[in-house]
Amino acid sequence: MKSAPSYRIIGSVFALGLMFVTYPLFAKDNAVYPAPTPASDAQNLGQKIQRTMNLLATSTPTKRNHVRVLFYGQSITEQEWSKQVADDLRKRFPNADLEIENRAIGGFASQWLIRPAEHDLYPFYPDLVIFHVYGANQQYEEIIRNIRSRTTAEVLMQKDHITAWPPAIQDANKDKGEWWTDFMNNQFLPQTAQKYGCGLDDVRGSWLEYLKANKAEPKQLLKDGVHLNDWGNYLMAQLVSRYLVYRPELPAPDAKNIKNYIIGKDIKWQGDTLTLDFDGNRVDVLPDAVAIARMPKATQSLKPVTIMLDGKKPTERPDAYAITRPQPGPWSPLFIKRIEHDKPVIAEEWTLKITSVNADSSAWKFDVSGSVTGQDGSGESDKLFVSNSGRVRIDPMDYFRNGAIPVGYEIKWKAYPIATDSYTPPTTLDPSRENATTLAQGIPNAHHILTLTATSDARRTLRALRVYTPPVK
Repeated sequence: MKSAPSYRIIGSVFALGLMFVTYPLFAKDNAVYPAPTPASDAQNLGQKIQRTMNLLATSTPTKRNHVRVLFYGQSITEQEWSKQVADDLRKRFPNADLEIENRAIGGFASQWLIRPAEHDLYPFYPDLVIFHVYGANQQYEEIIRNIRSRTTAEVLMQKDHITAWPPAIQDANKDKGEWWTDFMNNQFLPQTAQKYGCGLDDVRGSWLEYLKANKAEPKQLLKDGVHLNDWGNYLMAQLVSRYLVYRPELPAPDAKNIKNYIIGKDIKWQGDTLTLDFDGNRVDVLPDAVAIARMPKATQSLKPVTIMLDGKKPTERPDAYAITRPQPGPWSPLFIKRIEHDKPVIAEEWTLKITSVNADSSAWKFDVSGSVTGQDGSGESDKLFVSNSGRVRIDPMDYFRNGAIPVGYEIKWKAYPIATDSYTPPTTLDPSRENATTLAQGIPNAHHILTLTATSDARRTLRALRVYTPPVK
């Protein structure tokens, strides 16, 4: 595999066949920017993201599909354009129950971003990831592979925008920077998108067309050598938003990776027990809003439904918990990119406290303690740290220092459950929403047996079980 050269590492509506809608001009601070012309690759718009777009487009006031969208990458993705895209989605699909987050980290190329992705990305388990990052191709592919093997998220990968006119001939010996950019955008990204079934937005090609059509120089859309100014943010938002189009005539292969098992039809109670054999790494329960609304008030104090997964309580599994991104975050005096563990964790809050620092903050010592575990060991910045309980493991490569570190400086994180041993049916809920509850997530993408045990009143409140099976094993 090719590797990213060092200069690359630090680099921090819609067309449907012949039919299209063009965005209006965008004005900010008395500046007006011309709208892009119809996409020359109209046939590619919406490819590989139709499960998500179907959920958005088919939402109604009485059936509000929950859709979770994550923007991820580095400083380009942090910029204003992502907010414009989010606002556009909310405007175009007002009936969807949208949950949109941007967890991009400026300056974190792929070989760094892959570390906090463990906290940011996979536990969030989005429906759609909008992704752009510079850096090494090996780690870029690993992030994509992880998304597609550890979640059912669809992925919209973005090519790089134009920062300078590309040369007519790419020469690896003469200009390695331009050659690498050409390799990534015209070989690696298309091949990776095809390999893992991802959408690929040709931002680069559309950006070049836009510059030529408007007789603009690349720098006119930038505030420095790479980051976008208002004009650039406008164009990026336009190019990404027009890809996010519902096209029911396109195949939606990812639709089969999320399946509802209707209780009473696909699976049935045997006495007080409901058993589901499934292949996947997540299972949710969906309540029956109609049945709950019809229940007499006297029966609305329901006993919890007990849950077993592969013969164990879900929270007894080592994969039943996730860990939040440590805080303070990136670009604070000291950030930890990833917290790992050797032994199963429990739900608790953790604190790393700096106890001593050398003169130039290049080395430090610390104590680690948990809100339940208590004092759990001391460590040094240049050595692998494994806490006494085994619930905290920190590799020295995951420290990210940015300036002087004061003695007493604290870094905090939480371990939290992504599984539950019991489910209490709600007595009141919004019938227009799905009101799904995750019973287990992050388990191996393999065969499992889920068993629910419930009283007769609680049984009537359950409508379906939903299984998520990531497309890549």
